[in-house]
Amino acid sequence: MIVTSLVLVLGCAWLSPAFAQAPTGGFPNVVGALPTSPGVLGVETGQTASGRQVIFAWFEGKKALVEWYHSEAHQNAMRRVFPGQTFDRQPLPDLAEDSGPILTIVSVKFADPAGPGAPSRTIASIGIELYGPLPGGIADGGRFAPPALAVRGLREIDPETARRADR
Repeated sequence: MIVTSLVLVLGCAWLSPAFAQAPTGGFPNVVGALPTSPGVLGVETGQTASGRQVIFAWFEGKKALVEWYHSEAHQNAMRRVFPGQTFDRQPLPDLAEDSGPILTIVSVKFADPAGPGAPSRTIASIGIELYGPLPGGIADGGRFAPPALAVRGLREIDPETARRADR
C-alpha cells in the first residue's frame, strides 16, 4: 500500500508539469522537488508509445528513497491524493538497507475523459517498479542514467575518439 501511494503521488504530481499545465488545485510539484532531495541522483520524465506518463528517479539507495518518502513535499502530496488517510508503516521493509542505487519507475495511464466539461483525467492504472543497475553496458556520447550513477563494467565511449579510430 505504501509503494502504491508513492506511485500515485509521484505520478499525479508529475502529470501537470509534464503537460505544461499548472498543477490543479494547488497540488505540490513533486517532480520539481525530487532533484533537490538528498540522495536523488537524477530525474527524467517521458511518455511511452502506449500513452503512459513515466517518471524515472534514481536514488543513492534505500535510505535516500525512504527519506524522500518522508519529505514534506511527498507527504503533502500524499495527503492531497489521500485526504484523511494515515500512513504509519515504514516503506520498503523487505528491501535491504545496503541495496545500492535504486531506479524508481512510476508509470501512469489515464482514462479517457467522460466528455466535454468532465473533470480532469482520472488515473486508469498506476505502477511503481524498483530496479538496480547491472554490471556492463555501453554508452557512446552519453547515457540515460545520470552521470552520478556508477555502473560497474559500463563501457563509456567518447564519440570523437570513436570517429578518429574509424578513419
